[in-house]
Amino acid sequence: MRSPKFRRKALVHAVSAAVAVASAVAVQDASARITKIVLDSGSPSVAFGGAVIPNVGQYLKITGTAYGELNPRDQLNRVITDIELADTNAKRNVEYSFNFYILTPADRSKSAHRVMYEPPNRGGKQSGSFLRLAGGNDPAASTAAQAQSGFLTTRGWTMMYSGWDFAAGGFDPTNPLKAIINLPLAHTPAGKTITGPSFEYFTGNGGKTLALNYAPASLDKAGATLTHRVHLDDLPVNVDPAAWTYGADGKSVVFTDPAAVFVSQDIYEFSYTAKDPTVNGIGFAAVRDWNSFIKYEAHDDFGTANPLAGDVQKIYTYIVSQPGRLLNDYRHLGMNEDEKHRKVLDGIVNWISAGDGINMNLRFSQPGRTERNRQDHLFAEGVFPFAQWPTYDPITHKIDGRYDRCLLSNTCPLGMEIYSANEYWVKAASLLHTTPDGKFDLPEFPLTRNYFISSHQHGSGNGANRGSCQQFQNPLDSTPIHRALMIAMDAWATNGTNPPASAVPHLSDGTMGTPAQVGFPSNIPNPFWTGSTVAGVPHDEPNQFVTYTGLKTTRYRYNYGVHFDQGIMDINPPVHAAPYQDNSFGNGPIYPSYVPKVNADGNDIAGVHMAEVTVPVATYTGWALRNGPQANDGCEGSGQWVRFPNTEAARTASGDPRPSVQARYGTDAAYKAAFSAALDNLIAQRLLLSEDKAASLAKAPASNIP
Repeated sequence: MRSPKFRRKALVHAVSAAVAVASAVAVQDASARITKIVLDSGSPSVAFGGAVIPNVGQYLKITGTAYGELNPRDQLNRVITDIELADTNAKRNVEYSFNFYILTPADRSKSAHRVMYEPPNRGGKQSGSFLRLAGGNDPAASTAAQAQSGFLTTRGWTMMYSGWDFAAGGFDPTNPLKAIINLPLAHTPAGKTITGPSFEYFTGNGGKTLALNYAPASLDKAGATLTHRVHLDDLPVNVDPAAWTYGADGKSVVFTDPAAVFVSQDIYEFSYTAKDPTVNGIGFAAVRDWNSFIKYEAHDDFGTANPLAGDVQKIYTYIVSQPGRLLNDYRHLGMNEDEKHRKVLDGIVNWISAGDGINMNLRFSQPGRTERNRQDHLFAEGVFPFAQWPTYDPITHKIDGRYDRCLLSNTCPLGMEIYSANEYWVKAASLLHTTPDGKFDLPEFPLTRNYFISSHQHGSGNGANRGSCQQFQNPLDSTPIHRALMIAMDAWATNGTNPPASAVPHLSDGTMGTPAQVGFPSNIPNPFWTGSTVAGVPHDEPNQFVTYTGLKTTRYRYNYGVHFDQGIMDINPPVHAAPYQDNSFGNGPIYPSYVPKVNADGNDIAGVHMAEVTVPVATYTGWALRNGPQANDGCEGSGQWVRFPNTEAARTASGDPRPSVQARYGTDAAYKAAFSAALDNLIAQRLLLSEDKAASLAKAPASNIP
């Protein structure tokens, strides 16, 4: 009998032959598509150490580079800012390239014919926890045990990733599996260098260098301004031009004083004239055309076989944060229609992106930016339209919706927007399901669902770590809910089975309001108060009680100049267009937005309640405040958790307004039974898979009931 090692080699060689170059003559065609794929040396290879997954078999890892072309004259591509100013080839097409990464069943007969596609976050793959595989950029390195109990590996799905984001940077030899894209520069019609205003917003890292997204048009500092402040509401103070210089790399600002540094967590802003903008909007087409190639084409223009040819029936996305904002704008731009007028993505499952877009389809854009309480303000991210429904914008007087274009071409993907409480506090998520004037709730859009995960922070925090925040980070992890919703998405797209109904707070039922209306309980004892006597806790907070200020990000309409609708920011950073409506930072026209109201424990009333929130032992919030010199500024994506007192005696002694864990459940056994019942309720609602119950129960917080 041949050895397993020999069989693995034979398997790889067989698949390699299937995707080998066939030396075909290139087709002369002006349409947009993937024209060539080149596999990496040694690809395909066996994944997961050769693990054999029951009923599926082995998986292959396939990596390489894809080369695409875009017809800048095609109406579907003309929405890409500056595409007409990029260099073209002999076919008058614009060229670009990116790398890709695929994990797929080696035995096509065992395939589910389903693809989970993740456009990576700043070049990094984020789906490891969702897949129950190892994290990082090489999920194929997961152990055999992980693969044999994985979420999608055991179901025979393909997992796929590709580069799209200019801000992810170029190829990194120390991290070759990072997702990258190579994009052309824009030039004037006469072929001359384009210059324009550019803006950098930076929270200090303690180092000497501020990296720039674009090279300065001139090393003359006369037209550049560097400012510094500690708190968000402080007035920016100009830094003496003699104190800084442009770095030798041509794309950075460096302090000239050897002792000077960009103070950690302080805010710095740099305005200057930049040159050579990349055509970043091509990233949308890269997502479209790669998935279209994988779904529909047999081979590239040179005869190289599509590695998934004939296998793919459905493609669904799963993203974490930034690329969800990419997919929001992808839908709005009508990018889910390829040049042969076919639907590309069948379903979009977004985690923690809510209703914001991405700063990408603009000249001198910066896709890596994300606005939060005190970071990356003034970038064009929260731009109308916010909702899937067409709505009226009382500021610009436009009517628009994210699904308007795809509805006209019948190419709309189904959508599931899953997001945390943090998106209400730092991203104005309520605009996803209210009218832009903030007066009315929107009904559920037929092709999408919105799932607010109550009391969750942006992602999962380290519950034993504070970082730069005043309290421990919120440890809730809703990933099991995402898995259940992905299965519901497949059923919805495949046979029309309706998914669980949307779950969001509403103005109409009083579960959403202004920060002043939230009802957060006062006098929750601060475990970090200097006067606290709790053993083993570092006491450094001057406030006796947990601080609530109602801080949230306001969604302003900024003025970027008269050519903003054409993707050009004549004014960058923007000015605040009249009429002024308040005197706070960034004052200008406001889209009213709201936050979830809470119950007497401080936990959110509306939304999808994880078992930890249904059967709580703590207050969990989607917001947090900073510690240290920047105290009471927002702590960005972090939330917090503050335990209830364990016993009624401890509650009485501390004056905590929240009932103790003991008073709520009586015994540890009763607590665990209630937690188990809460998980069963989620299963009944199709918001948790039965296979995830045991692990979820094992992660239940300790009751600490004596």
